[in-house]
Parts: sequence; structure tokens; C-alpha cells
Amino acid sequence: MDRSQKTEAVAQLNEIFNESGVVVVTRNLGLTVAQSTELRTKMREAGASYKVAKNRLATLALKDTQYEGLEDLLSGPTALGYSADPVAAAKAAVDFAKSNDKLEILGGSMGGQMLDEAGIKALASMPSLDELRGKLVGLVNAPATKIAQVVNAPAGKLARVFGAYAAKDAA
Repeated sequence: MDRSQKTEAVAQLNEIFNESGVVVVTRNLGLTVAQSTELRTKMREAGASYKVAKNRLATLALKDTQYEGLEDLLSGPTALGYSADPVAAAKAAVDFAKSNDKLEILGGSMGGQMLDEAGIKALASMPSLDELRGKLVGLVNAPATKIAQVVNAPAGKLARVFGAYAAKDAA
């Protein structure tokens, strides 16, 4: 990598840090290409991204962002998972780490809040933004459905009474 490529990589990483809701730092302990591709695919499906970056360049890119405290985690073979959704990257990384012991979660940050490994696992157990939106829509729709049922109930009862009288007269 020459100087201009390094400058471009630092600028790209800085943009990622400024736009992300969460950053998860992982340690690669010998992932094969197939395993790494599988991890990237799972991250993409969850709405997150996974990037291997040189620690020195990532440290330079962290300056003047809300993730400045992550420098301590950037040593050895590390990679970064990130997403705009505060749960997506953490959930995908933790799920992959459960099934593959070659990926270690070191920690991360959500906004300005530094998280250790336990914090990332706790974040991964939370529902995603889409799941929360679905629950909210369900809660909003429930009262309307119940009101419609209550309004229609008297008419239904009246129809059943008329139906019973009609059946009685026919018999």
C-alpha cells in the first residue's frame, strides 16, 4: 500500500465510524476463506458489514469520532463489524462466534459507550430495530382491532337471535 492508498483507506474508515451505530471488534484466530466469506454473508444478511483493516490505519481513522476508545482493542489480527442498526452487527458476530471458535469477540462501542465482550453479547440478545418496529405496529393495531370487534359484537348477537327465532318458527 502506498501513501495515497493509506490516506484513502483512513478516510473510508473514518466515514464508516461516523455513520455507524455500533462497531464490534473481533479477533481472527485462523478463519479460513470459506469461514470468512460465510461471516461476511451473515453480516450482510443482518444489515451489517465486516471489514479487516490494518490496526494502525483504523487507529488513525478513529480520531475525532465517537469510537476513539476502541484503540486499545486494536492489536493482533483484528477485524471490525459495523452497522447503522445498533444491534445488527453485534447479533451477527455473536451468532457466528457461537458456532465457530476461531472468531473471538473483543469488545466494541455503541455510540460513545464502550462495551466489553459481555456488553456486546447483551446487545446481541436485544431485538433488532425491525423487530421493535413490528412489535410497535402490532401494539398500535391491537386496540383498533378490539374496537372493531366490540362494535360488531352487538350486531352479531342480534343476527344470531333472529336466526334462532327463524329456526324455531321453521321447526
